[in-house]
Amino acid sequence: MKIASINSRAVIVTEKGLVDINRASGGRFSARTDELIPVLDSVMAWYETESPAPTDPRSQEELEADLSQLDAPLTRPRQIFAIGLNYKSHADEVSMAVPASPMIFTKFASAITGPSATINLPQGSVDWEVEMVAVIGRGGRDIGRDSALEHICAYCVGQDISERDHQLANTPPQFSMAKSHKGFAPIGPWLTTADEVGNPQDLAISCDIDGVLVQESRTSMMLFDLPAQIAYLSSICELYPGDIIFTGTPEGVGMSRNPQRFLQPGETLTSRIESLGTLKNRFT
Repeated sequence: MKIASINSRAVIVTEKGLVDINRASGGRFSARTDELIPVLDSVMAWYETESPAPTDPRSQEELEADLSQLDAPLTRPRQIFAIGLNYKSHADEVSMAVPASPMIFTKFASAITGPSATINLPQGSVDWEVEMVAVIGRGGRDIGRDSALEHICAYCVGQDISERDHQLANTPPQFSMAKSHKGFAPIGPWLTTADEVGNPQDLAISCDIDGVLVQESRTSMMLFDLPAQIAYLSSICELYPGDIIFTGTPEGVGMSRNPQRFLQPGETLTSRIESLGTLKNRFT
C-alpha cells in the first residue's frame, strides 16, 4: 500500500486512482497520515476487506509525473533520528573513521517539507545526502534485532540537506542545527508499507543534480543495518509510532569533491530509491 497526503488528506495511491481513507471508511480513520500510523494495521485490514473504489481518477503514474500535487507524507513525527557515516564509502570520502556503533544525530521536525518543495538556500555551503527513511509503526524499548523489522511500518525517500559551514564551524562538529534549516528534510513521495517493499536492505539509491548523477549505491552497503539501528536506538530511547529514521547516505556528497561542489539557486535535486519513488526539489 502507498499512502500519500494531498491537501492534508490521507489517500491510498493506486494505478486506478486515489482512495480518500477518511471518507471511504465513513470517518473510522483520520484524514491525517500522522494519525494513521498507530492504527496502520487496521487501515490495511480494512482496505483489504472492503476494497473501496477510487473516487479520484489521479493515478500513481500521474502523481509521479507531477509531484507538486503531494504534501510531505508525515509532518509531526515525535522523534527524528539520523544515522551518520553509515556507509563506509561515505566515511572514507569525508576522511572520518568508521564508527564503532551507530552515530546518531537529529533533524528537527520544522525542517520537513514535501517531495517537490522549492527550498530556499541559506547563507553557506549547502550539500545533499539521499537517504532511505524508515517509519516506526510499533514502538518500544530494548527491541531485539530479530524482531526489529516488525517495528517498521513503512519507508520513503528522504534528503538530509546539510549546511556544511555551520556544521563544521566547531570541534566537534555540530550536526543537528546545520541540518534543520527550513525545507532541509524533504520526504516522500508517499509512505510505502513494509509489506510492499520486500527487502529494504537491498534497494538501489541515487540522486542527481539537473540530470548529472552525484550519488549511486545500494542500501545493502550500510554499515549498521535496520535491525542494528533499531536495537541501538531503543536501548537508549523509547521509540514511538510515527518516529522516523534517516538511515544514512552513501558516497558522492559535495563537500568531498575536488573542488568542492555545493547546491546553487536554480538547480533541481532528484532523489530516487528503488520501490519507494522519487523526490524533485528545486533550490532558490
